[in-house]
Amino acid sequence: MIDRSESAAADNPVLRKARGAFFTPEPITRFLADWAIRSGGDTVLEPSAGDAAFLVEAVRRLREHGLAAPHVNGVEIHEHSAGLATRRVAEAGGSADITVGDFFLVQPDARYSVVIGNPPYIRYQDFSGAARTASREAALKAGVALTALASSWAAFTIHSALFLTPGGRMGLVLPAELLSVNYASAVRQFLFDRFRSVELVMFTERVFPEAEADVVLLMADGFDEGPTDHATIYQAQDADALATLGVPLTWTPSDPSGKWTGLLVAADAVEPLRRLRATGYFTDLQHWGETTLGMVTGNNRYFALSPARADELGLSRKDLVRLSPPGSAHLRGLELSRGDVTRLGRAGKATWLFRPSDTPSPAAQAYIHAGEVAGVNNAYKCRIRKHWYRVPLVPAADLLLTCMNADTPRLTTNSAGVHHLNSVHGVYLHEQVRDLGRELLPVASLNSLTLLNAEMVGRSYGGGILKLEPREADVWAVPTPEHVTAHADALRRVKPEVARLLKRGELDNAVALVDDVLLTGPGVVSESDMTFVRHAHTTLAGRRIARGRRGR
Repeated sequence: MIDRSESAAADNPVLRKARGAFFTPEPITRFLADWAIRSGGDTVLEPSAGDAAFLVEAVRRLREHGLAAPHVNGVEIHEHSAGLATRRVAEAGGSADITVGDFFLVQPDARYSVVIGNPPYIRYQDFSGAARTASREAALKAGVALTALASSWAAFTIHSALFLTPGGRMGLVLPAELLSVNYASAVRQFLFDRFRSVELVMFTERVFPEAEADVVLLMADGFDEGPTDHATIYQAQDADALATLGVPLTWTPSDPSGKWTGLLVAADAVEPLRRLRATGYFTDLQHWGETTLGMVTGNNRYFALSPARADELGLSRKDLVRLSPPGSAHLRGLELSRGDVTRLGRAGKATWLFRPSDTPSPAAQAYIHAGEVAGVNNAYKCRIRKHWYRVPLVPAADLLLTCMNADTPRLTTNSAGVHHLNSVHGVYLHEQVRDLGRELLPVASLNSLTLLNAEMVGRSYGGGILKLEPREADVWAVPTPEHVTAHADALRRVKPEVARLLKRGELDNAVALVDDVLLTGPGVVSESDMTFVRHAHTTLAGRRIARGRRGR
């Protein structure tokens, strides 16, 4: 038997995480091996072999098909893991040829009928230099150009497919980012273009808690026999539920490269929004204005100051800029007023940004010196500035948009005229709709269709958080200026009550009030359609929150 203490001595969780390696639960390795291997004549490659979890299952499956001594192949960058993998395969009754090295540097050899595995998941921030260059070059061999933001798994998926014979099958464990992130658009298009069929298994609970990421199982069949126009979707609660999958959903996207989050929503729930877009009741947020990132200081603890701290330092008004405090907990209502900012400051929140003039006051000069002693000036964002202590200002936005949300994104009117950090986004309204948008878009956006669409265009992060980036906010569905204008008086009447409900944390009741004004009228959305929309939103948000709780 394998000495696991020997394995632990040569490897550990920190090292595995650094190279994006996470051990795959046995129900998943068994499920993908059973799906992919269909005869004793199948040839199998595991491109990131680790300790051979998939290859061991491949040997079992090949033996079930009558092969007495199966031979399998793998690639593994970690030498000790490769040796462990070889021994585990031998113990399972097979033999393995494990190439030690970077998979992206292995020339594609289209001789395998099956590729199965769990590609390494390394975020773009940690995936750089020669490794990133090699991965993008590998993807280009398949004619796929990946952006610089792509994580390791994207190129891994493309490169893996090039090892398949025509008609071959690929079963991979992939981050759920496949469904939603912009950089995966090329991967989504590649799968539909090159495979005869694409199947996905999605989980309602997190199956890799240590990875802090949701996963899907990709089962792509019939390489070089595509394209296909649809995907088959299965739902499972967790890895153990793979043994009893229910009836699948067939999903046909209008654009395979676009986000696939829509496949989680029943057609009955999507149809009202499609119809309201077509008839001019709803549009993208970008129709109202532009959404941009906030300011990046390089060190919020240094630059963002409470009034008490600014007084303690002796800073004058010319050394400071009014600021929406870091984070977005204070942006859950309809408006951020001067009075709100004053109250936040009295509560110790950082409502000032240290940004001295070209001629800093003596107190500012002393604080600059203290920052240099502490090494604040060495942070990258500070280092690249002409004057490290002068944060580039972003104009005060008309609306502030929360980007990290436990429930749903919120638009808040910036009546205080404060500047904002990159913990929130700024929405700069077009001149012709500026007054209307500042007054009524925050309340009008609190409707069931907009809440549902936020779950579709945003992305789920660790802890069940819904994140909305500016490019995603651009296509977020909100009522049109014309629809808001037509119901302006009614929105003004309910606005005070909506604000009170939000203050008490009663989001659902606030949304119901807005729905009554904007959606439930003749020719807008029927009561039965509203039931589908609200159920879909509850289901999507519930999935996201449940995965976050499961991962804690």
